[in-house]
Amino acid sequence: MTRARDKVLGINEAAKATARARKRGEIVVFTNGCFDLLHVGHVRSLEAARNLGDRLVVAINLDASVRRLKGEGRPVQTAQVRKEVVAALACVDWVVGFAANTPLRPIQRLRPNVLAKGGDWSLEDIVGRKEVEGWGGRVVRLPLVPGHATTATLARNRR
Repeated sequence: MTRARDKVLGINEAAKATARARKRGEIVVFTNGCFDLLHVGHVRSLEAARNLGDRLVVAINLDASVRRLKGEGRPVQTAQVRKEVVAALACVDWVVGFAANTPLRPIQRLRPNVLAKGGDWSLEDIVGRKEVEGWGGRVVRLPLVPGHATTATLARNRR
């Protein structure tokens, strides 16, 4: 059995893994997010992303990036915990972290065949869309699961 933490890779390892997968003719799917408190919306989104190809790589915002995007008090869990929890899902093949506000650099480095993002993003706003389409890949907006968002859950718990 593969341990979840063994699926957490550095960007160089992930680049080699995705290149080998593409060489074997496998379709590599990329998605990203904070995944601060894993919920059913995350799980269904990741399962839908995995169904778009043969391999799924998930890029997770590191702690400082989450704080910049979501504000003080976030993340609730450290990047290392978030990466290992996401890696434990059967639909996920590899997990990487990234420090920037956007996943552009990991997208450029990993060169996925498919870039998947939540349906709350317009195609024009999906970071990496031009690059992925430029090398012949495609961009897919994933369906949302209404009522499941970490920010809303935390707000409810504060009340």
